[in-house]
Amino acid sequence: MYVAVVPNRGSAPAILLRESYRDGAKVKNRTLKNLSDWPAERIELLRAVLRGDDLVPAGAGLEIVRALPHGHVLAALGTARRIGLDRVLPRALERRTNLALALVVARLLEPGSKLATARALDETTALSSLGTMLGLGRVTAKDVYTTLDWLGASQAAVEDALARRHLNDGTLLLYDVTSTYLEGRCCELARLGYSRDEKRGKLQLVVGLLCSAAGCPIAVEVFEGNTGDPATLAAQVDKVKQRFGLSRVVLVGDRGMITAARIREDLAPAGLDWLTALRAPAIQALASEGGPLQLSLFDRRDMAEIESPEYPGERLIVCRNPALAEERARKRAELLDATEADLREVQARVRRAKRPLRGADRIGLAVGAVLGRRKMAKHFQISITDHDLSFARDHAQIAGEAALDGIYVLRTSVPAEHLGTAAAVGAYKGLARAERAFRSMKTVDLELRPVFHWATPRVRAHVFLCMLAYHLEWHMRQALAPMLFDDHDRAAAEAARSSPVAKAQPSPAAKRKATTKHTDDGLPVHSFRTLLADLATLTRNTVRFGRAAGFQLLARPTETQRRALELLGLQPSL
Repeated sequence: MYVAVVPNRGSAPAILLRESYRDGAKVKNRTLKNLSDWPAERIELLRAVLRGDDLVPAGAGLEIVRALPHGHVLAALGTARRIGLDRVLPRALERRTNLALALVVARLLEPGSKLATARALDETTALSSLGTMLGLGRVTAKDVYTTLDWLGASQAAVEDALARRHLNDGTLLLYDVTSTYLEGRCCELARLGYSRDEKRGKLQLVVGLLCSAAGCPIAVEVFEGNTGDPATLAAQVDKVKQRFGLSRVVLVGDRGMITAARIREDLAPAGLDWLTALRAPAIQALASEGGPLQLSLFDRRDMAEIESPEYPGERLIVCRNPALAEERARKRAELLDATEADLREVQARVRRAKRPLRGADRIGLAVGAVLGRRKMAKHFQISITDHDLSFARDHAQIAGEAALDGIYVLRTSVPAEHLGTAAAVGAYKGLARAERAFRSMKTVDLELRPVFHWATPRVRAHVFLCMLAYHLEWHMRQALAPMLFDDHDRAAAEAARSSPVAKAQPSPAAKRKATTKHTDDGLPVHSFRTLLADLATLTRNTVRFGRAAGFQLLARPTETQRRALELLGLQPSL
């Protein structure tokens, strides 16, 4: 008797137990049993028996030759294929497309340098299962950099494909910018500029991100490090109109982004609608005596629409958030106290008997440093002479600012029939989703910063790669939300919310998860990173029995792993 493997055209081969016998002068074969549904290890055991191998007690001859982390790769790569991320990549040699997909998945699972990624895909590491599943074979650093450059050159085509999937005419688009720092001084884009990472003295890049209203990233662009936020807007208008082919879009940006000049010079000529907020001086002008913004508007409500001749054809939505008012009052009081304490120290230096600080210019420098530290100059009345310093709080100015605590004014060109008052407030607050994207891209999730590349195209390709990785993460988070600390029942939270101006509250389901640290079906709640780490313990094992050839065997998934894969629409597989 022997085990035969019989090809079966396009289907899996048939595995049959057969025996040979003699019929006169002829040797014939007959099938005793179809073994196709047997597990691989059972078939190998039968082969060993038929060969006459020396059998040992159960388990004694079984050897796990290698065990590689696999579940996190299965989850990320399976999701990338399910959402069609591989299909938005331009067609090229199959290996290059697969390697580009591997770089996106690797950035999500094990963010690191390109050299480290090449080694991880090529060696027995946490990502070698990814290389095996994509059939990459040997991967070198040159392969990785060549693919990264190709991916960067394909950025416009990929972003256009993502826009066709997630955007349409009349949609809301979130736009925000951040900065990140570089190591080295050779990049043409690197400039000394404002560092949001508090890395003073480091050369900066400015990154602009376009997201759908739900926070799904669509396009990213890199600017010189000293570019102001409003100066990045024109490129986005051109991208939306020319490349994405959208004629009706509401661009949502913060008050420092969509300024009056940008509305006049970029948005209005392009025929795009917008939603932003007014700066504090503009709000104070509206609230001046006889102005349209009267505090009595908020005796019974927390938002109202007003009109002003200063903003013809526009809607102004005034909101008052009591919680925000309390927070601003608390913060201002702390800053005033701290500034006053620092001014007293300077005053003591001026008035001390031994080696006093003298000269109006020297005293002024010391005072300017104190006031500039916390931006509190407007709240103090300062008197400086060559021999003395006196100061006092400007209570009238402080009271005037305090009267507007918690008040912000939205400004939009969208008619009320297309975007209601409450919907406009909710849309502006949606900018928090773009900020969350930056947090994930720049910190522990994807480690965009610091940038070590020098060539401008490669810097842009690196940022684009991180955006694609967050695109994948965003889709995974949406599916895995019931197992994460993320709120997966936002509809219930919004339904219980008294007003879109009020502070967002977690849903009852999110509160239960936070309190019990377990899901409703009894599984432990995870962060996104710890759930990936848990999935990684679902291993892909190379098993050998005796002298037989090794075979692949997947570990038995835990309930947590099985549930996570189920939410992602995947099955445990090799």
